[in-house]
Amino acid sequence: MEFVSHPLVKPRAVERRSYQLALAASALLKNTLVVLPTGLGKTVVALLVIASRLHKLDGKVLFLAPTKPLVEQHAFFLKRTLNINEEEIVSFTGEIPPEKRQRMYEKARVIVSTPQVIENDIISGRLTLSDFVLAVFDEAHRAVGNYSYVFIARRFVEESKNPLILAITASPGSDPERIKEVVKNLFIENIEIRTEYDPDVRKYIAEKKIEWVKVDMPEELEKAKEAFEKVIEIRLKRLERLGFDVDFSSKKELLTLQELVQAQAVESGDQVYYEASSILAEVLKVYHAVELIETQGVEAAKKYLKRLLKEGRSRGSKAAKNLLEDPVFREGIVRIAKIKDEHPKVNKLMEILEEQFEKNPDSRVIVFTNFRDTAEKLLKIVSQKFPASKFIGQAKREEDAGMSQKEQLRVLEMFRRGDVKVLIATSVGEEGLDIPETDLVVFYEAVPSEIRAIQRKGRTGRGREGRIVVLITKGTRDEAYYYASLRKEKLMYDTVYRIKYELEKEIEKERLEKAETKTLLDFIASPLIYVDSREMKSGVVKKLIELGAKVKVEKLDVGDYVLSDRVAVERKTVEDFLESLINKERDLFGNLINLKKAYPKALLIIEGNGLYTKRNVNPNAVRGALSAIAVDIGVPILFSANESDTAELLLTIARREQEYRERPVALHSGKSKRTLKDEMEYIVSAISNVGPVIAKNLLKEFQTIERIATASVEELMKVKNVGRKTAERIRKLMSTKYDEADKIFIEEESDQINSFDEAKN
Repeated sequence: MEFVSHPLVKPRAVERRSYQLALAASALLKNTLVVLPTGLGKTVVALLVIASRLHKLDGKVLFLAPTKPLVEQHAFFLKRTLNINEEEIVSFTGEIPPEKRQRMYEKARVIVSTPQVIENDIISGRLTLSDFVLAVFDEAHRAVGNYSYVFIARRFVEESKNPLILAITASPGSDPERIKEVVKNLFIENIEIRTEYDPDVRKYIAEKKIEWVKVDMPEELEKAKEAFEKVIEIRLKRLERLGFDVDFSSKKELLTLQELVQAQAVESGDQVYYEASSILAEVLKVYHAVELIETQGVEAAKKYLKRLLKEGRSRGSKAAKNLLEDPVFREGIVRIAKIKDEHPKVNKLMEILEEQFEKNPDSRVIVFTNFRDTAEKLLKIVSQKFPASKFIGQAKREEDAGMSQKEQLRVLEMFRRGDVKVLIATSVGEEGLDIPETDLVVFYEAVPSEIRAIQRKGRTGRGREGRIVVLITKGTRDEAYYYASLRKEKLMYDTVYRIKYELEKEIEKERLEKAETKTLLDFIASPLIYVDSREMKSGVVKKLIELGAKVKVEKLDVGDYVLSDRVAVERKTVEDFLESLINKERDLFGNLINLKKAYPKALLIIEGNGLYTKRNVNPNAVRGALSAIAVDIGVPILFSANESDTAELLLTIARREQEYRERPVALHSGKSKRTLKDEMEYIVSAISNVGPVIAKNLLKEFQTIERIATASVEELMKVKNVGRKTAERIRKLMSTKYDEADKIFIEEESDQINSFDEAKN
């Protein structure tokens, strides 16, 4: 066996494979998306590119992966293979405090992290990307929509003095628009593809045997399924009577219809759309029950229906309550409750495992399933005969606490050692796990996604011959899902090859558009905006940075955004605003009063749609609250459509304050104590037509507020930036008796109205 020879790769650490060297050489020339099947060493390609960049350039490398186990896995691999000080390779997954991360960034040369951590640290100013010479995006197909990869890639290209991007994935998907979005979001200029059938790859691939094992659905389950299908049929007929096309063939199409109907309901306010939306919510709940019955079995269906019953009986969704009142739906529940035998897939799985371990007692097996309930059930059964463990995500779901990162890593290590021989995994086990020599992969159910199917199959056939078994219930969506994934996998490669050849023109067009945009942005100043740290979870902050604002994250005493020394903003989504009217603990009015005390120009932005339709809040109560805020508290209310619209609005106000009115940004607080100097500046700057700049000029000239108060108009006009109008205003303020102030104000207003009328005539 030959090994890679490079000054920054440890001797005899990495096998030399020609296709990996070719991919790395190509990736060093321009931003590249590498599409390589699971198990063929995408991380090795990344290692070769990292070693070359660090050897030739003085800089740092950012290696991003979507999950914590992947981050730890990549960091471990790089420490084992990269010939630099191990302390210079650091990994972050959120557990390390921000202040400590900032110190570690300075010393590290290679940073491996989940993207959310990096995004937060960029936004908060703890990390800049100017010294980074390479960014690696693992599982690059995730770089769509609002995922953190998109933001980080943009900042990297803008900030780095010498940027290069390497994106790696086993499966970018078959949707051409989605692939193009990934290419655009990661600034890809070149696509490199290898499949298991390419000549330079084929010799490294062990044989994979794929078997389709079909089982019959038991009669009792079939009858229960028919009852639920009847519930769906009744509701689809109601939708047809309302004028909607219900000819759909998949859950995805059903979800798309629901999304369109909900959007129409909000836009038009037509009751028909609200009724249709409610019906579709019921259909989706029952549809999921049918899917569980067909593909998972009795116990999974029972658990789901139990949660649905609980939801309907509590203050849950209207859809759940309506279903519980349907006698046909209740009949289906009764039928499921009476079934004691499990789905035949369970017995078939045990047969397959017994056969595998009889043939090879030291086998490693992964069983993939879509649902945690099924994973739990299978674990109970499988562990009675074989050393088994579940492998699920970290998120907590009702009674399921999930698995911590430490638990995940511990289970993977036990699986590698052989202490655990059967790993029962949900989707968290599909992406990138370094589990060599897995002998058998079982799909407990087929998946319609080509991405997930490719990743599951990639778990076997790495170091030795592998076997893949797909369990299919005859005559159900299992069959449809499996053939859909095969069709999409073929389509995926066809699509990627086509986009590869189109890419050069697309990139050139993108470069021209970017150049034009940058030229335009050069003429626009970048205002400073203070942001409350709790707003980091929203997309508003990212959008502000994308629009060119200088964002500084602080823990603000009042408000969410400070735009100048006098303007601060409280932001509420429609849901938050309505919740504050229901929940007495959320003192919105008190917060706005404090904001008004701290900033003369306090604003409230309400973001989103459905102010009078979402939640069970009387519209008159909403109107009353809006009136109290605007009239009684004196805080103007602005409305925005979404996070992007909010960011645009904040930026417009900040520019108006800081550029046109030349007002600085200053944090005010009712909690922290101002210095005497701050108090003096604050008092003088509060005078009409006098801002912070003129206030400082006046105090430097006269030294005390008392001397400013007694100065003549002519003396005041000698101060820089103080004109006659401002000087006369100061004198009037300082010499007018309190009891006569209202009378003088009315006279001034009358004079202005008369002047306006004369000018108009």
